[in-house]
Amino acid sequence: MIRHHLQTLPSSFLMEPTLSPIGDAMGSEPIRLTIILKPRHAMNPAAPRLSRADFAHNHATDQVVIDRLVAYAQSHGLTVRLARAAEHRVCLSGTYAQARSAFEPDKLGRYRSAAGEHICRSGHLHVPPDLAEHVVAIMGFDERPVARPHFRLRPLRAAAETSYDPPAIAARYDFPTGTNGAKQTIALIELGGGYDAAQMSQYFAGLQIHRTGTLEAVPVDDVSVAPSGATDGPDGEVQLDIEVAGSVAPAANLAVYFGGNSSRAFLDTIAAAVHDSRRNPSVIAISWGGPETNWSAQDLDAMDQLFQTAGSLGITVCAASGDSGASDGSADGTLTVDFPASSPHVLGCGGTRLPSNGAESAWNDGPEGGASGGGYSSHFARPPWQSDTGPSGRGVPDVAGDADPATGYRVTLDGQARVVGGTSAVAPLWAALIARINQGLGSSVGFINPALYAAPAAFTDITSGNNNGYTCGPGWDPVTGLGTPIGSAIYSALKRH
Repeated sequence: MIRHHLQTLPSSFLMEPTLSPIGDAMGSEPIRLTIILKPRHAMNPAAPRLSRADFAHNHATDQVVIDRLVAYAQSHGLTVRLARAAEHRVCLSGTYAQARSAFEPDKLGRYRSAAGEHICRSGHLHVPPDLAEHVVAIMGFDERPVARPHFRLRPLRAAAETSYDPPAIAARYDFPTGTNGAKQTIALIELGGGYDAAQMSQYFAGLQIHRTGTLEAVPVDDVSVAPSGATDGPDGEVQLDIEVAGSVAPAANLAVYFGGNSSRAFLDTIAAAVHDSRRNPSVIAISWGGPETNWSAQDLDAMDQLFQTAGSLGITVCAASGDSGASDGSADGTLTVDFPASSPHVLGCGGTRLPSNGAESAWNDGPEGGASGGGYSSHFARPPWQSDTGPSGRGVPDVAGDADPATGYRVTLDGQARVVGGTSAVAPLWAALIARINQGLGSSVGFINPALYAAPAAFTDITSGNNNGYTCGPGWDPVTGLGTPIGSAIYSALKRH
């Protein structure tokens, strides 16, 4: 059969020093694949939000394409786990031998890195000519972790006098009064870890917060949601997200979606939230990410298409911009932005230092101590609402908030009092603000970026500091974006928008 090249990945993916080849991928090993297809018509997230029924009517993948792909996969022995035209998604399972037969990856093998042993691939994937023009990505052949949590710990005693309870930070940023997130659901995306519900309740009680919103774990692909006991890893991220969002928007429901840490699993976890018609989140917070240069082009495009879907459905997506400054912790120090914050359809959230007195500045504790992620995308073009940012790539972040551990958030992790910083705290903080604004407006603001860029006076402009690659200045900059929120002013601007 004549095949069509779908996507080429950079050869450096399998040449990087941290990867050592240790053998071939065994044909009998199980694999899960997610295939992302194009919508029937292009989406416009900036347009008025669509109902799920109208979205499916206007933008679902043509059913004939779905049926054709399903038949092709089954002809190679693969099992179809999910095939939904409105989600532009077909999920398959089977063995590596079956998957290899169907999509013929050029190079596939088992490699060892600091993160463990993983099956990785490079080069082309192949699909039949009658499907090629409809396929955005085939995800699942590469199992490496693509993201890390973006938070930094500090002992309580080291920052007891300079840190804040999360509601105090919301008050500093003048979040709109008379709102608490009622009738809103905030989705928290987690790629590991867990929480103890009793400990979360104790934390809120210690702040004298009576939460009326629910807290629910939503496992994706049967992923475990049990705490691991590693508060400096995934557990810390999960509990930080819950405590920040839950204390700042105490009436909002919190749905915590747990998935695996690969590009396929990351997308499937976000998709579970975006397409959840029962919990129906109006805002999603993502505090996990990794250097954009570590992602394949097809995976970036597939994730961005999902974020366009979210915006079209009236869902705002907030993502941490990273804690490693302008290099985002890249192995060779190359300046790069963090993804998913670099998607133009995501609200990228950077970090500041928030002293009790004096002007706010960019968060930067030095090359080893952490700094606000930011810069310019090498994959996504500069969007029209960001026309004055200089280079041609999409600028990151869009907005900022307190992220310096020295002026951080007083939380409890596995029941122990800690102070936490990092842009991981900023994403749920902004998500809580948007949930409260949605409540006040009586509707979801959805894809919010163009409206925010049209309202610079609704921000405190941060003009001091840098992120070891870029420097703050008047207006938007690739360290703290538009600045930190004046919540009541953002609410007023969106009310007029």
